[in-house]
Amino acid sequence: MAEEIHAEMVAGVMSVLVSVGDDVGIGDTLVVLESMKMEIPVLAERSGRVAEIAVSEGDVIQEGDLIVVLE
Repeated sequence: MAEEIHAEMVAGVMSVLVSVGDDVGIGDTLVVLESMKMEIPVLAERSGRVAEIAVSEGDVIQEGDLIVVLE
């Protein structure tokens, strides 16, 4: 079953640390966001494989935007 990870706030995408097809574990950092000069890691809440990355470095995302899909 796929799990979609969505943005919890408006933020800039500082870095994307995974690629499609990567295996990740619970707590692995997938993407680092920047908001109000703070770095916010987006963590995997379960183990799985990265099926889709919906953001790129430099993007500005809105609350609710899709970031990553794990399967």
